[in-house]
Amino acid sequence: MLKEAERGCLVIADITGYTGLMVASEIEHAQDALRDLIQTVVGQLRPQFRLAKLEGDAAFAYAITERLEGQPLLDTLEGAYFAFRRRLDAISRATTCDCNACLRLPSLNLKVLAHYGTFVRERVFGTEELTGTDVIVVHRLVKNSVTSDLDMPAYLLLTDACVRAAGIDPLVLGLVEHEEQVEGFGSVRTWAHDLEAAWRREQEQRRVRVRERQAAARLELDLPVPPASAWQYLNSPELRMRWQLGVLGVTQDLAGGRQGVGMVNHCVHGEGATLEEVLDWRPFEYTTVRSTIPGGMGFVSTTVFEPDEAGTHVVILIQKASSARERAAMEAMGPLLLEMYRQSLDRLKDVVASDVAASEVTAATPQTKSA
Repeated sequence: MLKEAERGCLVIADITGYTGLMVASEIEHAQDALRDLIQTVVGQLRPQFRLAKLEGDAAFAYAITERLEGQPLLDTLEGAYFAFRRRLDAISRATTCDCNACLRLPSLNLKVLAHYGTFVRERVFGTEELTGTDVIVVHRLVKNSVTSDLDMPAYLLLTDACVRAAGIDPLVLGLVEHEEQVEGFGSVRTWAHDLEAAWRREQEQRRVRVRERQAAARLELDLPVPPASAWQYLNSPELRMRWQLGVLGVTQDLAGGRQGVGMVNHCVHGEGATLEEVLDWRPFEYTTVRSTIPGGMGFVSTTVFEPDEAGTHVVILIQKASSARERAAMEAMGPLLLEMYRQSLDRLKDVVASDVAASEVTAATPQTKSA
């Protein structure tokens, strides 16, 4: 039986500056910090990506998929850097140790590489190994000239194959084209995304979130999938069409080519469209939108994604009306809207349960073929 080649996305998240830290520092403290940071990055990559192996100061992960979706890919890989930075800052603030390792922690950084191609999974001495030319390409791209040529200490580097597979328009997103010479493969076209700049924007972005004390109504449900998957079910136009009552179509006016703050959803109903302006967008954590329904009534809501042992607990908080006019409209239409919300969420639970069951059947199907 020959192993069948599979298609998917290959990712390497590599902590930079670690070798210098090891040389000049106490090895025990340096190793503790590395283990903590690598675990943080791998945790953020899941469940979209499965860990293939840890490679020193790097994590090699993959996702088997014939269809690579650009928005979730960018959110996940960018989110891995955000999680790394938050954890690095937390470790640095919490430590009272003045050894070289702890003092030099802020010098660490992260680079992420993503490539789309084919590979074969094999068992070698009881361990799963990925093999194939595309696996070699992504590993050789780790040694590159992005930092020196583009002045990006922290970056996401996407191969052109990955960009095309994900349906990304790199110019609209502000990605920087970069040619890299890869040993044995020649010139490889790539696109670089400055992660430090993205981190600064994320830190500067104002938080807008409806709190429990501000809520006029609270809806909740449990979904048997991780937060990243639950996020997609509630925010992907295609997936929303499968469960949201009364919606004939969902279109998006993107902000800077990506979903995020400033994006406007147009949810088309039989007699008009509900406009949803995104006020805050924190992938896999929460999102806040201002909705304006046909007739002019508006309200703000926050959807929170809380991980738990069974998957994700989703909480939707609808803010209290801020004016007499809004209160009157909410009193008149609020009960009907809430009932539609509840029915839609019941349908969402059914859709997710069906998809999970189907994926379990697919996973149990042998993926080998005869020679």
